[in-house]
Amino acid sequence: MTHMTATTGLATPIVGAKVKAAVTESTIVTTAAGRRTLAVLRFATGFIFLWAFLDKTFGLGFSTVTKSAWINGGAPSQGFLNSPAVVGPLKPFFAAIASPTSDILFMLGMIAVGAAVMLGIGLRVSAVAGSIILVFMYLAEWPFAANAGSTNPLVDYHIIYALALVAIAVLSAGDTWGLGRAWKSVPFVRAHTWLI
Repeated sequence: MTHMTATTGLATPIVGAKVKAAVTESTIVTTAAGRRTLAVLRFATGFIFLWAFLDKTFGLGFSTVTKSAWINGGAPSQGFLNSPAVVGPLKPFFAAIASPTSDILFMLGMIAVGAAVMLGIGLRVSAVAGSIILVFMYLAEWPFAANAGSTNPLVDYHIIYALALVAIAVLSAGDTWGLGRAWKSVPFVRAHTWLI
């Protein structure tokens, strides 16, 4: 239980109040094989975000060539948002938000979501932030038109990755082969369960 302090305006735990224990993965997913499978899904999903950060930062030659790397003056989100890959009725919106600020926010999102998911911490926040990024990318590519870049106009890889993030968070999948259990025991996290 928390209350707002008059001096700081911050929520602080009430002394003696019981903090509800966080649900552990083993109470939701009852088999070891299921928990291990979720851990592998968590690592793979987190690595998608972490890899995007690494490739765009250093230009490893997969989706970003070395000369377009962020460390070489490249503009990761601007490069995408102003590219021919962005189509459809929202193209003017995405062109308008392309800026150095969008580059920084995008790259921070990639590394923060990737690292948190791989470590198994902050999965709720990561699921929300990662899903927002993915839905924006999905809408930017506008898969609803004929001859769009996607082979399925409704469910493409952006949607699958977002669903994976949500499943990982809902099933508390950071406990197996991750730091989720330790993270949930941190007093500040216990007092602010949205950080789980």
